[in-house]
Amino acid sequence: MLIRILLLVESSGLRSRLAGSLTELGVLVFDESNAEKLWSRLGEDSFDLVVATQSMLPADVERSIEEIRQLPYRPEVIVLSYLAESEERAALQKGGAFAVIDRELALEPLIDTLRTVLLRYQELGVSRLRESRQQLSKLDDFSSESPSMRRLLELARRVADTDTSLLVLGETGVGKEWLARAIHSEGARSALPFIAVNCAAVPETLLESELFGHERGAYTGAVRARRGCFELAHRGTLFLDEIGDIPVHLQAKLLRALQEREIQRLGAESAIHVDVRVIAATNQNLEVAIESGRFRPDLFYRLSVVTLTIPSLRDRQEDIVPLVENYLEEFRQQMGRLHIEGIEESALESLCTYDWPGNVRELINVVERAMLLCDGNIITHEHLPDSITGRFPHHLQLEGSEEPTSSFEALLGGTLVEGRSRLVEVFEREYLSRLLQRTSGNVAETALVAGIDPRTLYNKMKAYDLRKETFRKSLSRLRK
Repeated sequence: MLIRILLLVESSGLRSRLAGSLTELGVLVFDESNAEKLWSRLGEDSFDLVVATQSMLPADVERSIEEIRQLPYRPEVIVLSYLAESEERAALQKGGAFAVIDRELALEPLIDTLRTVLLRYQELGVSRLRESRQQLSKLDDFSSESPSMRRLLELARRVADTDTSLLVLGETGVGKEWLARAIHSEGARSALPFIAVNCAAVPETLLESELFGHERGAYTGAVRARRGCFELAHRGTLFLDEIGDIPVHLQAKLLRALQEREIQRLGAESAIHVDVRVIAATNQNLEVAIESGRFRPDLFYRLSVVTLTIPSLRDRQEDIVPLVENYLEEFRQQMGRLHIEGIEESALESLCTYDWPGNVRELINVVERAMLLCDGNIITHEHLPDSITGRFPHHLQLEGSEEPTSSFEALLGGTLVEGRSRLVEVFEREYLSRLLQRTSGNVAETALVAGIDPRTLYNKMKAYDLRKETFRKSLSRLRK
């Protein structure tokens, strides 16, 4: 992360010398000579450190330090103080000061001491990051039997320790972020931040601020300055997922950040130097996006210095069994379900022949679900989803059938599209009917639980002839 320091020193000469010296350490220094503006500066911007002479802090210094430490970014405070008594120093440190430096030191020793304290602050941050990232993904965590996956992992190892921009391609759920995290943890930046942002999940109007940050008043509602992902990832790795969804007008700014290693916050007049390795990912065909004008070719070439394409799970079926066994053991430990010994052969065969449209992410969810449902020692077919076993939900009935259907035989008389359409209609009608019954016909609550817009729910209710009054009446009869 790019460290931001607020320097609150009354002497303009000392303030200038300190600012110049600290800037050489690769931090951003902002100085303030008016003590009365301290709280407004802290309220408008975000700082990691406040370096202040004791005379520039409010009268109750210890309380002031406590209040500064409670701000959203929880900045540390370094106090420059004339301290004759060790008790005073101890009181300031007890109040929360990161360090207390003797103001009576000559200029050069004072600067050297402050630089030493700042380096200790940086090392402490790195140490905390190391501790929090002990469980990061490693490229050796997954031993693949697939030749294509082995080639991918070998290429990933070769580029992990470089600063080269990477483009990770693959279908949804194949593990693009997992690979990016593993590459980060294997490289020289592993002890520094890994920041991930999903470009498709952030509204277009907020994406620029999310990436580059903004100053106070940059737009309506920007009541204080905010760091963007580039600043947060300083000296580390920035993972831009769904890069194909980034708006064209932001692509030029992103390209400049990659080429010049500089960013400019929204509403700012000056640029900030950042040192960030960028790994981008998408499930889209960017070459098609370039042809249609939705993606800049120069940005594509800048991002795709090395391209890593993760094969889909159906293209490396030899990895399904090792993956299942790995996640079975992982969930046994996490859930405390040590009585589950494994999975029966026929159930494992169903997993191996399934197409896995959701790739590894879907497999993980299936294994977790099976572990939750299994009460015995062995996971069987009954613990797997109907979509994998080929069963049709026994309580659903296709339109025109007198008996519940236990297989897909009734769907084979039409095309795939027709069969899928009938199946979806049956499921939606049954799902919404049961949900409306549970909510007493409350449309707003039903829409919330179903995760759809109330207007969409009304349209579906009309199509399936589901009336909210019917469910209210049926519920009242059940209560009698």
